[in-house]
Amino acid sequence: MSGIGSRLRQERERLGLSQKVFGEIGGVEANAQGKYENGGRAPKADYLSRVAAKGVDVLYVLTGTATPIQLDNLSQIEEKVLGDYRAMFKEDQDAIRRLTSTLAEHCASVSGKLKVQPSES
Repeated sequence: MSGIGSRLRQERERLGLSQKVFGEIGGVEANAQGKYENGGRAPKADYLSRVAAKGVDVLYVLTGTATPIQLDNLSQIEEKVLGDYRAMFKEDQDAIRRLTSTLAEHCASVSGKLKVQPSES
C-alpha cells in the first residue's frame, strides 16, 4: 500500500494542493487523506474517481505506470512541434530527444514524478 500512498502524495504535490484541499476534492477529511498517503488506509473507487476528475493520474497512482498521452488529442502547438520534429534530419531528432529527456528528468526530480513515454530507437 505504501507505493499507492506515495504516488498519491506525488500527484497531490504535482497539483500543488494541501492534504486538506485534496481530501475535500476526494470527499474525505484531511486525516483520511494523510492515512491514504502513509499507507494506513486504501482509497476507495469513489474517491479515486473524484480526484481523477481534477487531474490525478489514477493509473499511475494504482500501478506506478503513467497513463499514455493520447496522440489523437494533440493541441495545435503539439501538432506543430511534432510536424517540425518530423521534418528534421535524424541527427537533429536524436539531439531533440536527448534534450527533452534531460528536461523531463529534471522536472521529474523537482516534482517527484516522471511520465515516461515509449521511444523509438
